[in-house]
Amino acid sequence: MAHPRVLGSVLLALSLCACGVSEEQEVSVGRENAAQVNARMPIVRDPVVSQYVQELGLSIARTTTRADLDWRFFIVNSRDINAFALPGGYIYVNRGLIERADRLDELAGALGHEIGHVVRRHSVEQMKKAQGANIAVTLTCTVTRICDNSVAQAAIQVGGAALFAKYSRQDEQEADAEAVNNVIRAGIHPEGIPALFERLIAERRERPMAIEAFFASHPLEEDRVRESERMIAALDPASLQGLARDLPSYAAFRARLASLR
Repeated sequence: MAHPRVLGSVLLALSLCACGVSEEQEVSVGRENAAQVNARMPIVRDPVVSQYVQELGLSIARTTTRADLDWRFFIVNSRDINAFALPGGYIYVNRGLIERADRLDELAGALGHEIGHVVRRHSVEQMKKAQGANIAVTLTCTVTRICDNSVAQAAIQVGGAALFAKYSRQDEQEADAEAVNNVIRAGIHPEGIPALFERLIAERRERPMAIEAFFASHPLEEDRVRESERMIAALDPASLQGLARDLPSYAAFRARLASLR
């Protein structure tokens, strides 16, 4: 039997499909789903690493047209490589993705991309088109491989959140464009965006199962990498002068994260 809160989330999401979605409704759906995600997924609770990703995320989100949202950033304690955004400004990045992001600009690019989905309201558009869909499909199964074992099946009901985990190629390209502008405004070099893409594509060639979840929820091919490089190459070189690629604080953050279970 569905948990009452899960059922409520499903009904709320369905009720929004037939009409326009206000920002208040968007934030309400995101907040409720974030509460369910945080209760069911292993969120890193270490205050130092949590504060670091929150501050980094805010430094990017506050430069966007939706700076007024109550942005929240979380690390999922999973070795699987992924990141996802819920409506209203709730952003999650898996520990496995941070472990692949060798430099500050690479993680900033990933966060800037997920922020871009929220800015463009991609998840809201999915929600409006989702009438009749299986809204109870789990986000946990979408962004990790946890559902490969039967024990995890009890933890997979995450309301409507799964709808917000997979985007079209056009959505991803739009979020990439947002990411380039987002990180530049935050004083961070955008080169980290294609750099991380290249690393993930290379890893897929060598160990496809280790990165399967990311590619299932984020369509990523070489042409998308080239497009992000073209966007950066088209910028005035003067606008990229002095932008941060890496900082000692980022290395300390990753070392702290690596020390955690």
